[in-house]
Amino acid sequence: MLKRLLTVVATTAAMSAPVAAQDERTMLSIVSTGDAQTQLMAMVLTLQTASQGVKPRILLCGPAGDIALADAPAAATAGQPPRDASPQGLMRRLMDQADATVEVCAIYLPGRGEDASVLIEGVGVADPDEIGALIANPATRVIGF
Repeated sequence: MLKRLLTVVATTAAMSAPVAAQDERTMLSIVSTGDAQTQLMAMVLTLQTASQGVKPRILLCGPAGDIALADAPAAATAGQPPRDASPQGLMRRLMDQADATVEVCAIYLPGRGEDASVLIEGVGVADPDEIGALIANPATRVIGF
């Protein structure tokens, strides 16, 4: 009886998961630090993961959301050693070359009193339900910075 119940639960859970999430390996990089060097390293590691065939997705929360601003602070756009790369520059490269999905947390813009018009083109606002499902999916690697 218990075995049958577990089979029903597992089947129901599998059927309710989004189809794309079941078939695609994803890495969700959650970046919340305001430290530019850590932000840059988050982008470097996400890029390396993408080069291994894993779909990159980046969630920017708190101070890290500033990376996605069209009028970003200098820390997000200034080149850093050793290759003179910036967090925003590498994020844009991920979007262009690795088809990375980049989003700010749902509460980032309301917390600033702004709307999506202040974001660079291609950056969206995360849906908490979708992010929750992604995190719960065993095919997703989640890394936080």
